Amino acid sequence: MTVTVRFAPSPTGRIHIGNARTALFNWLFAMNNKGRFIQRFDDTDIARSKQEFADSILYDLHWLGIFPDATEYQSRRVEIYDAAVERLKAARVLYACYETPEELDLRRKVRRTRGLPPVYGREALTLTPEQVAEYQSDGRRPHWRFLLPNFTSDPLQPERTEVHWNDLVRGEETVDLASLSDPVLVREDGTYLYTLPSVVDDIEMGVSHVIRGDDHVTNTGVQIALFQALGAEPPVFGHHNLLTTASGEGLSKRTGALSIESLREDGIEPMAVASLAVLVGTSENVAAAHDLSELAGHFDPAATSKSAAKFDPDELFVLNRTLMHHMPFAEARDRLIVLG
Repeated sequence: MTVTVRFAPSPTGRIHIGNARTALFNWLFAMNNKGRFIQRFDDTDIARSKQEFADSILYDLHWLGIFPDATEYQSRRVEIYDAAVERLKAARVLYACYETPEELDLRRKVRRTRGLPPVYGREALTLTPEQVAEYQSDGRRPHWRFLLPNFTSDPLQPERTEVHWNDLVRGEETVDLASLSDPVLVREDGTYLYTLPSVVDDIEMGVSHVIRGDDHVTNTGVQIALFQALGAEPPVFGHHNLLTTASGEGLSKRTGALSIESLREDGIEPMAVASLAVLVGTSENVAAAHDLSELAGHFDPAATSKSAAKFDPDELFVLNRTLMHHMPFAEARDRLIVLG
């Protein structure tokens, strides 16, 4: 089996150091396993996705030393997702729902007051043909939910259903599908949310390992169920800890916090960025690697902590000085001239 990984950001802004961490984890894993790296743009959010951001992401990856074996855009693969939807409908695991956001919010509040988890109660499964016709005559268009396999015979009586996987980073992981709402896969306007295209593409592109942030752990339980519903073997999953700012705040692509572009403009060397992005929050000592091959020798997904890691720019400047100190004079001089 050829190891195949993917880095799949939404092109809705410039990538930051946390995104670069995920890309580098995938790239180094592929390097160590003589595998392939696919750059995939999850651009199904047509309103916010822009080609200029996709171009800037590719530029940032090249600057870091990452050169994808293939580049894909989900917006160009809609027919493949349409076919998967028809398969799920035929299997009766994708069902139409007509609730408005306000109605769903009210139901969640009612469930909370009753001491119940605020998950979707699958009320749409009880609609009569007359009720559906009435909704449609009122101009309501359905969104479509994936029926999670968390019941024995009656979907209105969900029961504890554990999904297990051996995580590359975190070890044994478990998600209870009964604690989750059936995810919406298709919006009212027919466009796709993240989950379905991601799973379909991982199947179609032969992705063997999915390495991403640990904010996706719960979502992985849902995706494993969707892989199985589509008759596919799930890939191996790994969820690394997230990076925060030095003050503990989360990073956001849309706010430009610690963007790769800004670090580059500040004169930071790409290997200073890569070294800190990969080694911080692991059992490895943080030191400046001179190239990605050297860094790959220090990379082990299982050595990553489960706790969030703080990315301190001061550490970055220390690594940068180390790299500049060992750089040939002519090369360092050229860097300084460019920076003015």
